[in-house]
Formats: sequence, C-alpha cells, structure tokens
Amino acid sequence: MKLNPKLLRYMSSDEFRVLTATEMGTRNHEVVPTSLIANIAQLKHGGGSKILGDLAKNNLVSRVQNAKYDGYRLTYGGYDYLALKTLSKRGSVYSVGNQIGVGKESDIYLVADEEGNQRVLKLHRLGRTSFRTIKANRDYLRNRQTGSWLYLARLAAMKEFAFMKVLHENGFPVPEPVDQNRHCVVMGLMDAYPLCQVHDVEDPGKLYSTLMNLIVRLACAGLIHGDFNEFNILIAHDDQPILIDFPQMVSTSHRNAEMYFNRDVECIRTFFRKRFRYESALYPKFSRDTEREFSLDVQVAASGFTKKHEQEFEKLHKLFVEGEEKDGEEVSEDEEGSEGVDSEEDGEGSEDELDGEVEERGEVEEANEDRNEENEGGEEGGHDSSGPDSRIPDESDDQVVPSITPVKPKPASSKVTV
Repeated sequence: MKLNPKLLRYMSSDEFRVLTATEMGTRNHEVVPTSLIANIAQLKHGGGSKILGDLAKNNLVSRVQNAKYDGYRLTYGGYDYLALKTLSKRGSVYSVGNQIGVGKESDIYLVADEEGNQRVLKLHRLGRTSFRTIKANRDYLRNRQTGSWLYLARLAAMKEFAFMKVLHENGFPVPEPVDQNRHCVVMGLMDAYPLCQVHDVEDPGKLYSTLMNLIVRLACAGLIHGDFNEFNILIAHDDQPILIDFPQMVSTSHRNAEMYFNRDVECIRTFFRKRFRYESALYPKFSRDTEREFSLDVQVAASGFTKKHEQEFEKLHKLFVEGEEKDGEEVSEDEEGSEGVDSEEDGEGSEDELDGEVEERGEVEEANEDRNEENEGGEEGGHDSSGPDSRIPDESDDQVVPSITPVKPKPASSKVTV
C-alpha cells in the first residue's frame, strides 16, 4: 500500500480515537467487533459507525465480509496514520515527500522535520505478498491471525532500530537512527547509492577487502548481518560502504550463526565475481577469523529488543519466507482485508504482543488521567470508567496535527538512494 498522508491534516480527534480503538481491539480479536470499538473509543456524542464508514472509505480500516459478526480490522494505511501522528507530535517527522525505495517488505520515503532537515522514513510492510500461505499456518498464529501482520511489522521495526542504534553508537557505518514508532523507523539520509546500482569502482579489490573486514568486524562484536548483499549495502562517493536493513541480523551465539556468516561472505564473493570480474582466494571463515571482542548483541537486548522478541520474530518471519518460496503468489492488501474469519472465537494475544503500545501512543495514558480528573470533578454526562486499558485520551478539537506537506527532493545531480 502506498502512503498517502494528505488526509492526515484533516482528520478529527474523534476519527483518531476510533482508529486507536481499532488498534487496541486487535490485541485480542482477529476482527474487532463494532460494539467493542465504540466501547473503547467512548465518543461523547456517538457516531462511531459513521466514523468507521468514513475510515473504511479511505482504506484506514477494512470491514470484514462474511464474518459472523459486524467488525473491522486495522489496515496498514491506518497503522501508517497512527505512527505518523505520533512521530509528528515528537517532532521527528513534519512533512512527507517522495517515495525513494520499495521492496517486498518495506517502503522508503523522504521526510523532513520542522526545520527542513531531510530524513528517511522506512515503513515495514511484512506479509503483503504471502497472505494465503500464512493463513495455512494458523496452528502457530491462531492467537494472532490479523494482528500478526501489524505485530510482525512492529517487531521488525523495533529490531532494526535497536541494532542500528547500537551499531551507530559503536562506530559502524550505518545511518543515524532518529526515531521509531510501531512499524516505522526514521533515520538519517545518506548520500550514497546501492551497491547493486554501481557498475564501476576505482579499486574493486580494496572495496572487496573493506566489505570482508566489515563482516569480520561485526562478528567480532557478536553480530552477523544475515542479509549482507548488494541490495543492503550503500556506496558513498568515496567508495566507502554503508550498511542498511537489519531485521535479519543475529547474534554469533545463534544456532545457525556459522551458516549466516558463510552466506554473507559468499554473497559478496559471488557479486564481485559477476559484476566486477574480481575473485580472491582470500575470504574469512567463521571458525578461524571470528574471535568475539565485544558483545553488542547483549547491548541490543538491553535496549528493549529482548531474546523473546527475537525468537518470536524468527518464527513469524520464517513462515513468511517459506510461503514466498512455495507459492510466490502476490496478494493485494485489499484482498487481505476482504478475507472472512474462520471461527467465531477470538483468541487471546500473548502478554507482550502489543506490550508498549500504550506508551507508544503517549496520548492514552494522558487521556486516562484527564478522564479520571474529570470524573473526580463530578462532570455530568460522563461515562463510567471501565479501566485504563479500555480508554482512549480526549483530544481537544482545536489541537492541530502538524501539517504534512511535500518535501522537495534533492536535485538529480545529487541523487540519493536508500
């Protein structure tokens, strides 16, 4: 799905309340019942059904057909808006520009802050090409059939931001991590080209050695990229490499660490042989050249992306990858949204499935406090409190969401590709 931020500036606080209520409902429901959305949103003047209809017209939520009850599911479009609003309130993103990259698992956009500093926004889109296959694996996903897509994208963003931050702090050539919310990662803009678009370098042997040394350096720090190829390496004007895309990065203590390490090495050897007709008899081996000197993998776990998150991400991601290899069928998100539910039963999500979402929204806890204060003050006509987890914050109608306006791309002479 292509990001269309134009509607963001015109959305009312009630529409965001309903959208957030739908997101909260996905924790325990495959299809969130309309009555539950209304109960969580607690709109003062009603009208939840009309707002849901308007959101569905703009593809921010999707009404599920052939379900045994009336309900909606949150789409990537709605998830984009929730993340963009949070990022704009933090000051990380003020305006959105052109799309500068697309992949099977992410979309890349130029963005800018309020001062006009250009950055890169990466939207993780995991699951958009293998929906049918993942439905066949519901034994594992029976408790996260719908939320699994958004949850997996959120896990991928958490992982990428955690690894990027640790690598940047330790002097590795990676983009500067700026912010992360839900499935979105904001990072610094790099003036470089993907290695796959580079057809001529001044010294292929020197670049080959630099890349091999980088693989070894990562391993000595306790990490293996896992997808070290020409698509995830940027080359700056001075032929220095910059690493991107970290969702498949693993620790050297991983059970398949040697296989991932050797695969990274072989990817570079194969590319240089085909592209630059350069082949060297010298290349690193995991058992011989990797002696752990640091434990950056431990720092990543300490940053919030825990071993439990890693294990769950691996299980879910493996299902997606296997599905793409088996059928290679591409299913649009519209088709995903029109799928019916197989069961009337709604599974319980794991405790950490949306752990931290309340903090990420920010406004939820603030609203609960505001609502409690109103209730304590004896406000007439208010709703009875049913617990903080079922409340969404009140936002004043005059609260203005930062304007999302186009960012002018850099001139062609200074082309930037991420």
